[in-house]
Amino acid sequence: MNSQRFRHQHRLGITRRELLQVGYSGLLGLGLPTLLSRQALATHDTPSDRKRARSVILIFLTGAPSHLDMFDLKTDAPAEVRGTFQPIATRTPGMEVCEHLPKLAACSDKYAVIRSMTHGLPSHEHATHMLLTGIDTMPIGSTHMASRFDWPCYASALDYLRPRGDGVPNGVMLPTYLNNGYGFSGQDAGFLGARHDPWHVKQDPNDPKFRVENLSLPVGLSIDALGHRCQLLAQLNAQSAQLDRARPVAEYSNYQDRALSILTTSAIGRAFSIDQEPAAVRDQYGRHPFGQSLLLSRRLVQAGVPIVQANMGSMNNWDTHNNNFTQLKDRLLPPLDQGVSALLDDLSSSGLLDETLVVMVGEFGRTPKLGGNVGTPSYVPDGRDHWAGVFFALVAGAGVRGGQVIGSSDKIAAYPASNPYYPSDLGATLFHSLGVDPRTIMKDRLNRPMHVSEGQPIAPLFTGAAS
Repeated sequence: MNSQRFRHQHRLGITRRELLQVGYSGLLGLGLPTLLSRQALATHDTPSDRKRARSVILIFLTGAPSHLDMFDLKTDAPAEVRGTFQPIATRTPGMEVCEHLPKLAACSDKYAVIRSMTHGLPSHEHATHMLLTGIDTMPIGSTHMASRFDWPCYASALDYLRPRGDGVPNGVMLPTYLNNGYGFSGQDAGFLGARHDPWHVKQDPNDPKFRVENLSLPVGLSIDALGHRCQLLAQLNAQSAQLDRARPVAEYSNYQDRALSILTTSAIGRAFSIDQEPAAVRDQYGRHPFGQSLLLSRRLVQAGVPIVQANMGSMNNWDTHNNNFTQLKDRLLPPLDQGVSALLDDLSSSGLLDETLVVMVGEFGRTPKLGGNVGTPSYVPDGRDHWAGVFFALVAGAGVRGGQVIGSSDKIAAYPASNPYYPSDLGATLFHSLGVDPRTIMKDRLNRPMHVSEGQPIAPLFTGAAS
């Protein structure tokens, strides 16, 4: 790694009594503050805009999946490297994937695999920060815990650059908030301030009782009636002391007169009514959190949400320090294979894949040698440890040429053998696809200017040029 140089561095129902008691403070408690700070939509569609992605679905494999056992198998490597899984052919000649990903093998023409992602921080907290924001080094003042020194996540940066006032959030993360007693960095607006935070949905869409907080009104309370209840504002003002303790007062300016727009945005409310999907479609995605989270992501994209992040599991779900192959085979790969392939097929058949960029990635990869780093506390013979030297990303849609492998790793999948790409490059690709120049300036709360991204869009994804 020393030879590589970084270039830079549910409607949850609420009762009428509860609504009147807490005013909108209940709406402000579980992620909705960001939805209440939208300004007028500043962009207008043009023919050139329509060639760009309208939305991004970021599938985050939290905990870091094993690249060697999924999309970069090394069948000629020593046994302690290659493991027990066998490769299978895909629809793309010359491309192979793990035997436990048959559905993704069958739709390989829809996606490209980058096998040369890399960075230098094999720590979950720090690497999550990097991959969810598109940076290669930690911002000054940031730590392993979420703070307002952090770099903003993609949705927050977009919200800063393209504020909107139509009640549709610029970003939704689901179905969990990644935390270890403290929030992982990279999941909010960081130094841009709380007004640009995305909305976090913290319920499992596969739960039969799934109801997203604050998107439904109590029985008997209509939208019209709610709109005329001036006393609600008085109730909200009565909660100001609580709001002051929760966040700076400035973060809540203009929230009161915009709260109703969230409740009355029917497209968003309908999007979360996942139970309205045909049973056959839900079955296609899989009746599990992975599949239903991806189906909900598609519904949110249809409703106009520009960036949706679907976490495949709770914190560090893919951290296979032990029983690597058993966990992958029995617990992790089958629902991922079903859910992601269904998403790609669904987006493709509906035409949404042409305008939706799909990115699947974890924060890093796993050690080439089984057992991880011998002599360390995390060494387990049948597991793989953290490894940031090289890992994979799967990218599809919005002009990406499917059926190709971009970049390569060395013989044991330890480091890039060609064309290393960094988190900043993935971030620049995401912004570029949305029509945002990565060199666009954003300013933090101290008015300090900085580029949205210091990376370069990964051109072979769109050109299909050999890499």
